[in-house]
Amino acid sequence: MVERQLWKARSILPLVQAEVIINGALLTARDHDMEPMSVAILDNGGHLIAFKREDGSGILRPQIAMGKAWGALGMGASSRLLRDRLSARQGFIAALTDASEGRFVPVPGGVLVLDDDHYTLGAIGISGDTSERDEFCAIQGITGAGLNSQPDEPDPHWQASKL
Repeated sequence: MVERQLWKARSILPLVQAEVIINGALLTARDHDMEPMSVAILDNGGHLIAFKREDGSGILRPQIAMGKAWGALGMGASSRLLRDRLSARQGFIAALTDASEGRFVPVPGGVLVLDDDHYTLGAIGISGDTSERDEFCAIQGITGAGLNSQPDEPDPHWQASKL
């Protein structure tokens, strides 16, 4: 008889930790008087773990938040890094958008959630204020939950960004 070894995820992002990330991100948004936010947490397979939408958040914000997180996971890099790397490659952005069935949103606010070994556990996507401010909240939520983020620092000019 041949023994089979089943694939096992190195680490998972449990619901309770996803909720801590979301709550920390939303608390950060309120502490900085930001616009109402929508926040999605996906596992490393791109499946929704948790979602919250604040009162007054626009009706497209959930899809944008999920698209930021899904694109980051799909390409293995934060949505800010993707925006920066692909800004001159509009054809490739269009191809990624088509391949992802419209779920690719390459603007800041999609941040990878990493464990201590920098293994990807999932991603957070936030939409509601400027993309740079969204990303700031995402990073604060992740680090507040005791995890690592990619990027590990927000855009240095996040506070100056305006809608």
